[in-house]
Amino acid sequence: MSSLVQSVDWLAIAPPTVAAVVGLVVLVADLFLTEARKPLLGWIAVGGLAAAALMLLPLLDADRSTFCLVGDTEVCSYTADRFTLVIQLLVLGGALLCALLSVTALKDSGKRLPEGEYWFLFLSSAAGAALLPASRDLATLVVALEVASLPAFALVGLRHGDRRSSEAALKFFLSSVTATAVSLLGISFVYAATGTLHLTRVAERIQDVDGQLATLAQTGVVLTLVGFAFKTAAVPFHFWVPDTYVGAPLPIAAYLSVIGKAVGFSGLILVTVVALPSYADAWAPALAVLAALTMTVGNVGALRQQSTRAYSAVRLLAWSSVGQAGYLLVPIAAAGYADDPEKSVGSTLAYALMYGAVNLGAFAVAALVGRAHRLNRVADYRGLYAASPLTALLMGFFLLCLAGLPPGVIGLFAKVTVFAAAVDAGLGWLAVVMAVNVVIALVYYLRWTALLFRAPEGEAAAQRLAAPLTAALALTGVLGVALSGAPQLVLRFTETGLF
Repeated sequence: MSSLVQSVDWLAIAPPTVAAVVGLVVLVADLFLTEARKPLLGWIAVGGLAAAALMLLPLLDADRSTFCLVGDTEVCSYTADRFTLVIQLLVLGGALLCALLSVTALKDSGKRLPEGEYWFLFLSSAAGAALLPASRDLATLVVALEVASLPAFALVGLRHGDRRSSEAALKFFLSSVTATAVSLLGISFVYAATGTLHLTRVAERIQDVDGQLATLAQTGVVLTLVGFAFKTAAVPFHFWVPDTYVGAPLPIAAYLSVIGKAVGFSGLILVTVVALPSYADAWAPALAVLAALTMTVGNVGALRQQSTRAYSAVRLLAWSSVGQAGYLLVPIAAAGYADDPEKSVGSTLAYALMYGAVNLGAFAVAALVGRAHRLNRVADYRGLYAASPLTALLMGFFLLCLAGLPPGVIGLFAKVTVFAAAVDAGLGWLAVVMAVNVVIALVYYLRWTALLFRAPEGEAAAQRLAAPLTAALALTGVLGVALSGAPQLVLRFTETGLF
């Protein structure tokens, strides 16, 4: 009878469930709405994501678990603890902002993006992404990962008659399927060696694996980590990122840059810190090297972007996101060396929240500029202040946050937090690599920021504002400024309960 589960705690699973149910509502409603009324689906999706995010509020006070084994109620497949809530806030809040960008993008697409399919796939992916951080067994983890990833392939290639979009979807699909296959093989080896899929039981049993199965367990650990390295876009598994971001609809590029990373990093944290702490001497050095390579390749790639090249603004943000992934890996690697791994994980969550808010803001400005300049080059941002002072100030603020410079205090705070995690764990060499990369990143962030305030070439073109786009800009701007005013709130909120 130990295989049976307890009754379902519907409140605990409410955030991903609401997103999934609204996705089904959109799918059915699409059958009955006329073409003229299809934009209503976007507002249903926005409302559904807002409702899903609000369902996090009743979960703030206590840890809740469900789908637990009857024989051992401490072993559960779904746990809504502080770690889960922070990632779900990032996922659902980020998806809400991307949905606002999408409303305008769909309106401007001239029917090249089918609205019903778009919103169903978008909400399905968001539901899977919200489920993943709560997963506490390897089977649920993989299912959540694929529910988040599979609709994203379709969203990238959904634009009708666009060769770049199809090519981007194919690259994304092939890399992600490879990652999934490698992860599944690794997880099957871990299961064969331990006889369990629950993360806490894997952590207990993998320490005492029989000699004949030790090699199998070690191989499983390596393959699982390689699979998640693909998902986080860590070097050398990052090759799909620039072309995918350029080929995808811009709101989907923004979605992948934040929610896609949240999915990969939360899965990586659960596998390493929760399920495989006894293998820290293997995964911690590997992640430290990956972090150094990822931040260096990402920042150098961003630095090499030519401002006059087509889609260079999106491509620069893509390479920048690879560099930011390197910073996010640092505290996870540090958790393998640290006396207090929970504090290191909290540093990753704090950085992820900061990065999510300001990076979505930068993509919102890119979406606005892209309405007037289809090729969305960095050069197109020259003189933005003359055309739209508030938009230029917001973009400058977002870029300074990403660079870690005042007045973007939240960006500086997040980088110092990650830097401190590396130093506290004795990873001095990694802290030095990070410091060098921060300087490299300053060059291209400041170059872009300066361009905003230069005299425009010719007459400044006014930017066309749309209400959903304005709302996304306002939300990210207010959030960035508020967090810069009280950055300590982020670290306090991201204190996890994983241990």
